[in-house]
Amino acid sequence: MGSSDYFDQEKLMQTTTQWESRLLDLAGHIHPHPQAKPFFSYWAGDASLQIAYRHAEQVTAKHSKSFHLASGLLPEEKRSAVRALYAFCRTVDDIVDEIDYKKDRDFELNYWREIVKTASPPTGDLVALAWADTLTRYHIPHHYALQLIDGVARDLNESRYQTFDELATYCYGVASTVGLMSMYIVGFKSTEAIPYAIKLGVALQMTNILRDVGEDYRNGRLYFPSEELEQFGISENDIAQGKVTENWREFMRFQINRTRHLYKDSKPGIDLLEREGQLAIRAASVFYEGILDVIEKNDYDVFTRRASLSKWGKIAKIPTLLWAR
Repeated sequence: MGSSDYFDQEKLMQTTTQWESRLLDLAGHIHPHPQAKPFFSYWAGDASLQIAYRHAEQVTAKHSKSFHLASGLLPEEKRSAVRALYAFCRTVDDIVDEIDYKKDRDFELNYWREIVKTASPPTGDLVALAWADTLTRYHIPHHYALQLIDGVARDLNESRYQTFDELATYCYGVASTVGLMSMYIVGFKSTEAIPYAIKLGVALQMTNILRDVGEDYRNGRLYFPSEELEQFGISENDIAQGKVTENWREFMRFQINRTRHLYKDSKPGIDLLEREGQLAIRAASVFYEGILDVIEKNDYDVFTRRASLSKWGKIAKIPTLLWAR
């Protein structure tokens, strides 16, 4: 059966409208702080904050080469701030993935909830110091950070999703919230940018899900909507065995097609950001979308091969991005 038998564009757009409305409700109608511009020089003379921001940069460089390279296209102050945001997100994510006991995970997650609510970190926690400073200086709505913590915590209790609407809500919690917080750092001209940031977040997280199917399944998680797996005749046993069948290829084509539509639909929102931040966000989007191309080149084998762009493959895309500004 060909992909055209499965892929109904009109139905896809209707589904997108349904889940997008739900995610817009979650985002709320947030407006920029009336004082607008952060005081960039606040931390420049503070030695402890300098150390904290350098640590956040090291965390970013270690764990996400794509984010590190893309954020390097921002001015210094904003570059430091988005890396503090990344370090916060990474630290919270590691709590769920690396801490063994539920009571310890709950304690750690609540610790970060308090950091967000009070913006008063202990002096010895470098990630918390940099993040609390960024959170305050850029007037980032606290509820986005709390939604991210709650989104990451869902992995403790939920490992399967029935519909794409359910999965999109998960993607909002762990990824769209990051885009919405990033907006306050890079700057935005209008709150009309919000739905575009949401879609880009879903696209980025879907790319992660597509790339990490095998690893996630070994960790007990299967994010793909069960109704879509069933539609394409794919069982969990097929995924457990890492079978790259024609049904799997058709399923992956469908998923990649939908994700590419999300990237395309999110692009107009980049023009609604402050100009000095547009290149970095555009780069992050293009770097991640390129992973979809690699998955295709690998014949949709995401079980034994990890799809990624090389450093030079990313750098080669930057001149084209400059012309797109």
